[in-house]
Amino acid sequence: MSPRSKLVRVAVPVPLADAFDYLVAAGDALPPIGCRVRVPFGRGERIGLVVDHPATTDVAAARLKTIGAVLDAAPALGSELLASLRWAAEYYHHPVGAVLSHALPGPLREGRAIDEPPEPSWQLTELGRGVDVARLPRTARQQARALIALRETALTASELDAQDVAAPALARLEAKAWIEPAPPRTPAQADPRREPPGREPELTADQRAALDEIAATQGTANGFRAYLLHGVTGSGKTEVYLRLIAAQLAAGRQTLLLVPEIGLTPQLVRRLRERFGEELAVLHSAVTERQRFDAWRRAYRGDARLVVGTRSAVFAPLPSAGLVIVDEEHDPSYKQQTGFRYSARDLAVVRAQRLDVPVVLGSATPSLETFNNALQGRYRKLTLPRRIGSAGSPSVRVVDLNLHASRQALSTPLVAAIGQHLTAGHQVLLFLNRRGFAPALFCPTCKSAEQCRRCDARMTVHARAGVVRCHHCGAERALDWACGTCGAERIAVGAGTQRVGDELAALFPAARIARLDRDSTSRKGALDAVLNDVETGNVDILVGTQMLTKGHDFPRVTLVGVLNADQGLFGTDPRSHERLAQTILQVAGRAGRADLPGEVVIQTHHPDHPLLACLIDGDYTAFATLALTERREAACPPFAHLALWHAEAARREGALAFLEQVRLAADAQRGAVTVLGPAPLSMERKGGRYRAQLLFRSADRAPLHRLVDRTLLAVRGSPAARRARWSVDIDPLEI
Repeated sequence: MSPRSKLVRVAVPVPLADAFDYLVAAGDALPPIGCRVRVPFGRGERIGLVVDHPATTDVAAARLKTIGAVLDAAPALGSELLASLRWAAEYYHHPVGAVLSHALPGPLREGRAIDEPPEPSWQLTELGRGVDVARLPRTARQQARALIALRETALTASELDAQDVAAPALARLEAKAWIEPAPPRTPAQADPRREPPGREPELTADQRAALDEIAATQGTANGFRAYLLHGVTGSGKTEVYLRLIAAQLAAGRQTLLLVPEIGLTPQLVRRLRERFGEELAVLHSAVTERQRFDAWRRAYRGDARLVVGTRSAVFAPLPSAGLVIVDEEHDPSYKQQTGFRYSARDLAVVRAQRLDVPVVLGSATPSLETFNNALQGRYRKLTLPRRIGSAGSPSVRVVDLNLHASRQALSTPLVAAIGQHLTAGHQVLLFLNRRGFAPALFCPTCKSAEQCRRCDARMTVHARAGVVRCHHCGAERALDWACGTCGAERIAVGAGTQRVGDELAALFPAARIARLDRDSTSRKGALDAVLNDVETGNVDILVGTQMLTKGHDFPRVTLVGVLNADQGLFGTDPRSHERLAQTILQVAGRAGRADLPGEVVIQTHHPDHPLLACLIDGDYTAFATLALTERREAACPPFAHLALWHAEAARREGALAFLEQVRLAADAQRGAVTVLGPAPLSMERKGGRYRAQLLFRSADRAPLHRLVDRTLLAVRGSPAARRARWSVDIDPLEI
């Protein structure tokens, strides 16, 4: 290689750990680090990112290829974000090219320019505003939806497409002169839904104290500090977020706000839009690629001062960052469970540290890792111990199912409580983490149950649809009440949300009943419709699954029933108690807000379990202290660090053979790291594939990561690795 040759190191999105060295054509300038380049790779071309300008290379000169087009004049990934992503690739042991590509919106991964013009918007004409939508024919439903949506604000074609308005309908509206292109949006343009100044609620003393302490570090020379905002449900955590964001906007700085699931927190997004209008950019999987690209670009340019989104929004560019907030930081949806298995919460802390800005982790039920960080002084704990309003905390009552009769998961005391609250004109919320009609179809004659043919799991009965369905692989077949083995009549055993809803309809025929689960909200717009009906009082009883715990504010709900608190009491996963405590306290927190006192009824067969004793008192701190003691004795996180190897194959031997190779490679160099397994998963077969796992455990992070690195070098590319799908999960949430 000529001494004058210029080199670049390019990370390409392929399943290989390293970046690749390329030449820069003679006379061309070195592309800046963080820019996208098109490079020859294999028999084709790939789009990668420049990560280094090495002085030398170990690659023979004859094998070096020359980069093609440089796609960016300025870096697509700034220095802080690039450094954070490279840290993540190393920490989670994932190929750096795949990690960097993951942080870019789809159009940039395809090679489109960052500075291409934004998508045009449509607005109503005066003629269009005068159209009576009710008089339009049924064949013009899309046109009617567009006219209704455009009454509030101008929208892009992508935004209208998300509301089931296709391009031909827009063309017809334009031909009728009912809509016209809108002027380009600008960051300063006011949103007509924006909340006027001076309508903010009065702060409590606890809220003010939390705000003052966080504000003391903002904009300082050493601005990074991690805060745990531990506030009971209804204590006003969201208003603290809003005041912090407003202060950042006034100072011209950006805020990144992560939420578990945008679709399940519409009230928060609505409040953000009302308060901050066009300062807001939303990044999550439910928006179109074009919307995501436009939002990313506004954040990249600094036009969007508030970036809100789900897990992947942690990769948003923040050129003028001032604050990072993670709402409901305990929520497991922040951990990616496939591919690049990162924790968005943990990456948010890393990014805040590199950006030298505060990070606020908010929750009524913090994860034990975060709680322990606060105990150890690594995070500053701020507490909101009291609810806003005169109602106070809800009263909690335990129903011992060993002493009381129940029908379809509804005990006699709970049914009586439901009747009392409905008579008072209030709403009732019932939590059961089982969807469908019944979890099993059982033959009492031959004692057999309907099994999935592709998973080690029973099929769930969905009576209204007339099918049995596997909730793990999605397989379904027609519901047949006759046993396929002996021909006897089978029965549906247990209760899911659908069966509970049917029983409630029989018990309370005048009540308006709705369900909130994956089945009832699968159609577009169904989730918003259910939540809107609850908010407006058009639902008396809401029955739901885990979706009920996601931060909803239902001010008219005064009774919450937990139909089966025993799920998780005796789980084999070390985190089962933590998840159960978080779920029960989160759903119980929906009972009683403002001036309406609430009641919580918890049904269980184990009323004396020590975990339930903590939850009855609503004392998460007592639970967390007890759980941390158990974790320490069992050498579980946060007092140990884990790496979990997953493998799956069409045959059991394929998955176990690869993990056995991992164990042998690790045994030769493991040092202080404990290696456990391999072993099949408790549900070994899923979707027709056999699954197994192997665990690395260490008291310290450094030796764990060294062993993972060395083991990867030993097994990657081996014949056994090619016969199985496998991955490494650092800091796993499920074992």
